[in-house]
Amino acid sequence: MNFPSNLKYTKDHEWLLANGNEATVGITDFAQKELGDIVFVDITTIGQKVLQNEIFGSVEAVKTVSDLFIPVTATILEFNKSLENNPEAVNTDPYGAGWMVKITIENVAELDGLLSAEQYKELVGE
Repeated sequence: MNFPSNLKYTKDHEWLLANGNEATVGITDFAQKELGDIVFVDITTIGQKVLQNEIFGSVEAVKTVSDLFIPVTATILEFNKSLENNPEAVNTDPYGAGWMVKITIENVAELDGLLSAEQYKELVGE
């Protein structure tokens, strides 16, 4: 399983790649494996401010639907439109082509509360 060390992680299995006060968010390799084949990604919060740990969308797999939780308080800038026709990119490349949203971080101090790759590995028993 892949745990890139340049990312921050949540206990809800989202990852965040910060670049100043902007960031990219998706779900982890662990999460996509647990969900199975992803068939739809639903993000309805574009342009909205979402508070840390609130739901910003959902991901639908063959057997289940799972909510997506924003790692930090942020405004949702952009949805990865390629997922509309290719949701399986979340399974094949969760940290690359399978990214879900780009955000503007409201409070960069919230990043300090996220997990490192090592802490996330421990959380999922790797």
